Amino acid sequence: MPESGSQALRLAIDQLRTPCDPGSLGFETTAQAAGLGRVLGQERALAALRFGVGMAHGGYHLYALGTPGVGKHTVVHKALEAEAAARPTPVDWCYINNFSDPQRPIALQMPAGRAPALKGHMDQLVETLRTTIPAAFDSEVYRARVNEIDEAFKRQEEQAFTELQREAERQGMVVLHTPQGFAIAPVRDGQVLSPEQFNRLSEAERRRIEETTERLKGRLTRLLLQAPDRHKERRRQIEALNREIALSAIQAPVNELRERYADQPRVLAFLDQVQGDVLEHLIEFGEQGGASPNPLGLPVPAPPFFRRYRVNIMVDHAAAPGAPVVYEDNPSLHNLLGRVEYSSQFGTLITDFTHIRAGALHRANGGYLLLDVRRLLPQPYAWQALKRALAGGEIKIESLGQALGLMGTPSLEPQPIPLQVKVVLLGERLLYHLLCELDPDFEGLFRVPAEFEDDIKRGRESERLYAGLVADLIAAHGLAPFHREAVARVIEHGARLAGDAQKLSLHLGRITDLLAEADHWARQDGEALVRARHVQAAIDNKIHRMDRVRGRIQEAILRGTLLIDTEGEQAGQVNGLSVLRVGEFTFGQPSRITATVRLGKGEVIDIEREVELGGAIHSKGVLILSAFLGSRYAADHPLSLSASLVFEQTYGPVEGDSASVAELCALLSALAEVPIKQSLAVTGSVNQHGCVQAIGGVNEKIEGFFDVCSARGLSGAQGVVIPASNVAHLMLRDEVLEAVEAGRFHVWAVDRVDQVLELLTGLPAGAPDEHGAFPPHSVNARVRRRLLGFVESRRRYAAAAGEGPHERD
Repeated sequence: MPESGSQALRLAIDQLRTPCDPGSLGFETTAQAAGLGRVLGQERALAALRFGVGMAHGGYHLYALGTPGVGKHTVVHKALEAEAAARPTPVDWCYINNFSDPQRPIALQMPAGRAPALKGHMDQLVETLRTTIPAAFDSEVYRARVNEIDEAFKRQEEQAFTELQREAERQGMVVLHTPQGFAIAPVRDGQVLSPEQFNRLSEAERRRIEETTERLKGRLTRLLLQAPDRHKERRRQIEALNREIALSAIQAPVNELRERYADQPRVLAFLDQVQGDVLEHLIEFGEQGGASPNPLGLPVPAPPFFRRYRVNIMVDHAAAPGAPVVYEDNPSLHNLLGRVEYSSQFGTLITDFTHIRAGALHRANGGYLLLDVRRLLPQPYAWQALKRALAGGEIKIESLGQALGLMGTPSLEPQPIPLQVKVVLLGERLLYHLLCELDPDFEGLFRVPAEFEDDIKRGRESERLYAGLVADLIAAHGLAPFHREAVARVIEHGARLAGDAQKLSLHLGRITDLLAEADHWARQDGEALVRARHVQAAIDNKIHRMDRVRGRIQEAILRGTLLIDTEGEQAGQVNGLSVLRVGEFTFGQPSRITATVRLGKGEVIDIEREVELGGAIHSKGVLILSAFLGSRYAADHPLSLSASLVFEQTYGPVEGDSASVAELCALLSALAEVPIKQSLAVTGSVNQHGCVQAIGGVNEKIEGFFDVCSARGLSGAQGVVIPASNVAHLMLRDEVLEAVEAGRFHVWAVDRVDQVLELLTGLPAGAPDEHGAFPPHSVNARVRRRLLGFVESRRRYAAAAGEGPHERD
């Protein structure tokens, strides 16, 4: 690299791109390559994952942060699956009816894989009882016992009336059953006395008959009043018989289930409740149960009443050994916590415990849950609900209406389920730092950041590892084998994506897209092996699909609508370079930067900032060059100039300090009245001491100016000036390399502003001597003379206006 004060370095072709040697990869095609078989370059993130997963204490959930496309989801998912395979399978969870309070269903825990069996057994039990209970009540035994009870009560009533009748006969009376009820009347010779006959009896006889009649009436009344008690006792005996008969039908299948689930106390308690409830609702089994098969021979579905005995499985781990790993791509409140659904019945919304549905937390309970932060945060109340569940250690189902206090329909309150899960959030660095800053609960719950790298250091060994990664991606996506030269081209493109010749991008999404598109172009050519030209075709075609805006800008430049000169000289005017981004496509664009100077009070006006189009970093760059101007040229006298800087024909925001060197050169050119070569473009930032500093997008900026020059015709005088610290980042296109090799285009590297001035003006910049004086014909000397002239002019104007010394700058 050039030393301070030395000349700019014209870069050779081998400095403009660092190629990958296909012969160093160790294979002919990826079909022969040994795949990497592991994650590349993410050791820090993997170590954080292992720590977070292994930490048993609460609050050690993870946040995997990194640029979208670096493979966070794939890496985390695979790492968790490997960890989950060695973990015990968690328990099953289901909801059952709470017979004492149906609005609060009971959460039932079952050993892994046994919930489906319980559900099937309960469904079978209901079907069995629907058949056996009606059959038991339709049996001859049941009818005979009912008749026996009826006959017993009938005999009892008849016996009571017979005794009453006999007593009446002994007293010369008879008990009559008339349409108006029972009556007692005297008889003589087997005939009921008429009123006339009764009146002809003696007074004593009539009195005796009346007393006997009243006594018998009292006994008859007592007998009639005992009838409801007898009927009540009959009903009691019938109910006891019904329970006995039902119990005989129920006990066998229920006891069978008790034996199956003897190790599950809560299931046994549930079976006891089911048995008791069945005995209390025998009429439903009599009316709705025992439905005969339909004409096709299929059983009739159970009526809604029988849902009370079902088991609603929330989580079943029968087919999933190990801990679950769940990714929820739509983390709404209901999809996280579960929900209670409703059905419409005669215009009314109804629900029960069988309408409870599991959420992602239920499915991941006992394992791992992956969530995308960008999808989670916009969901109403989902983030708050997730934090409450993690902090409280339980899953409590609630609807959005309940959370907002707007629920008017009666709903269920399912018993909360204990939660033991490790949550991994996937997101960008910005969101992580915003959550740390704005959410006081975040750092207490997500204490483990797993940061993913965007790139790895490039070297011979890392290129071989990268080739193994490429081979893994090709195999994983079923692509055709790649020739080693094609893989080398992919590696070079990986460096270009990283924006650094000494780095390789870990943006697996873009690399995978490139491999798939190269495979497509190879198939279009009818080849079974992907070669370097197919990789290049994929790169070129992707650019072509996205470069409409770049093409329109270049067209405007070539037609003279956007004023960019690529030849000639002009004072106070320089070609700066900027980078634009449209979607995934980034490209460079030359911009004309102009400066004007005049007598003033030391102000350097940034027009972009004045109209609020300049960003803070751009404004900072202008202030830095103003400080450099004053310290170099006006250390011992006032800086009596007014200057303005502007990006011509820009109609949007301008941000960044990568044009500060170009702005400084335009300003010095205007002050020195020295023209600048328009065949050159400049990029780089400057500090207060005149050092040129690195900038981003150097490849795109060089190629942006090259495309304009190439379209107009390369003259051999055109080129780009870049910071020397950016040389290590160069990975230029083949067309640029060919032009440089032919001497039709040039790239210079500089580390001082003076080197840039010499390139742009063709004049020496001029180094100060021991007294601080510059060589007379140098650019720096001309700048100082002009500034001193401004000072003298200012003094003359001040003297003419009668200003005092205190009013001078």
